[in-house]
Amino acid sequence: MRQLVSSGSPYEPRIGISRAVRAGSLVTVAGTAPIGADGGTVGPGDPAAQARRCFEIIAAALQEAGASLRHVVRTRILLTRIEDWEQVAAVHGEFFRDIRPVNTIMQVSRFVDPAWLIEIEADAVIDDANHAAG
Repeated sequence: MRQLVSSGSPYEPRIGISRAVRAGSLVTVAGTAPIGADGGTVGPGDPAAQARRCFEIIAAALQEAGASLRHVVRTRILLTRIEDWEQVAAVHGEFFRDIRPVNTIMQVSRFVDPAWLIEIEADAVIDDANHAAG
């Protein structure tokens, strides 16, 4: 089984990507930028607001693929300013405090849109039998 999930981002058809892909029990979510429903950047200059928007988009993509945040096993946070890591980590904690996926935070030089301070990726495994035991 292979299921493609779109978030409606204008970049998806242009680049030829999906927001998320589910293959069996694995769901991978692409680098997710803080794009609002209007196509503009959410929270310009505010890394916490941008992180929150990224996680909202990720949660919606996971749900469409039949998963949820509780299935996430890995997150990757890419920042243009590494000094924003604590603000972004606090938002990560709001979403994942009890789930506790593995995580990597790294700095990159920039994104496609210079107003984006952050992109976030997530990987999830839908394995409710094991999750319930943990």
